[in-house]
Amino acid sequence: MQLFALGINHHTAPLAVRELIAFQPAHLGQALHDLLREHTVHEAALLSTCNRTELYCTTEHPQVAADWLATYHALPPEKIQPYLYQYPQQDAVRHMFRVASGLDSMVLGEPQILGQMKQAARIAEEAGTLGTLLGKLFQRTFAVAKEVRSTTAIGANTVSMAAAAVRLSARIFESIAAQRILFIGAGEMIELCAAHFAGQKPKQLTIANRTIERAEALAQRFSGDALRLDEVAERLANYDIVISCTASPLPIIGLGLVERALKIRRHRPMVMVDLAIPRDIEREVGDLDDAFLYTLDDLGQIVESGLESRQAAVIEAEAIIDERVQGFLHWLAARETVPTIRALRDAAERMRRHEIEHALKLLARGDAPDKVLDALSHGLINKFLHAPTQALNQAEGDERTEIAALIARLYHLSSTD
Repeated sequence: MQLFALGINHHTAPLAVRELIAFQPAHLGQALHDLLREHTVHEAALLSTCNRTELYCTTEHPQVAADWLATYHALPPEKIQPYLYQYPQQDAVRHMFRVASGLDSMVLGEPQILGQMKQAARIAEEAGTLGTLLGKLFQRTFAVAKEVRSTTAIGANTVSMAAAAVRLSARIFESIAAQRILFIGAGEMIELCAAHFAGQKPKQLTIANRTIERAEALAQRFSGDALRLDEVAERLANYDIVISCTASPLPIIGLGLVERALKIRRHRPMVMVDLAIPRDIEREVGDLDDAFLYTLDDLGQIVESGLESRQAAVIEAEAIIDERVQGFLHWLAARETVPTIRALRDAAERMRRHEIEHALKLLARGDAPDKVLDALSHGLINKFLHAPTQALNQAEGDERTEIAALIARLYHLSSTD
């Protein structure tokens, strides 16, 4: 059974394609069930974030898994094929180690991806699709990521997506402190962005969320106020900067809504940052003269600015990963011998039981214990050595030489002339 990693990410596919095959978090478990039930896949886990959708699986037919990614989202396979990557075995292990360590992220060294991979493993385990192989691989992946982050400077001087959002806003507004900011959503990314913007001491900071209690709890941390999501439409014009990141499958801010807001604002500019996959803000909003819409890909251009200063850390991290990949492959190879080892031990156990039963009968008959023990030891030796002796005697030519060398190696025999 082969291990594979396949999917698309920000390196291979634009945002318009990535959002087509993004999975809603609530649907991941059922999707994994469907994959294993309907296809020749034995273990599977799904990672779906703003910047990547990846499937880790064990199968003999990876193309089936690749096609499933498309058909699950009602897309023809050729729609995503140009953007899809597929890594077998060794490359799959290296890829997972690099992703968890932040080496494959839009923000080099960012820590959020490790938590997202742990969540992917938990969902697969709860769905019953995480077997021995993938379970062990995830354990090693998390250990490698911890080692990379603790022994290299890969996370140093990282420009986060949240910090990039502040920088983009500062391009339009001279002072963030004079602006009113609306955050839509209450997840981890919004929390990070709110923390960065709060540091600029804006005039107003508001959190809008479907669950008002979560919005209020987050807003309280930053001395802000809260809105219900359904209040955003009537209040949108009050805000100069809008940051949105929800799990909505459809846009929650449309072109018409923004047009009305800009008219009320008398065309004062509005910065809108959409961090969601699929998008929360309709793409056409970016065509409006006074709306400055930025997406994940726009932020990615900013976060690359600190890349050169961390190249030494990247080299160190890659060396650690290369070594750990070999270690996992060694475990994988050893795992393939388990059935043979088990069969060998079972055969030896049958021999042992047979000789013990025979010895007990002799003792019950009254035979001397020392003679019974001697017979027991000889019987075991004869049975254990019968197979290799027979193989050596029946072999000829080069085969006999090879078997003799193997036996000498197995039993640590010194060479004789």
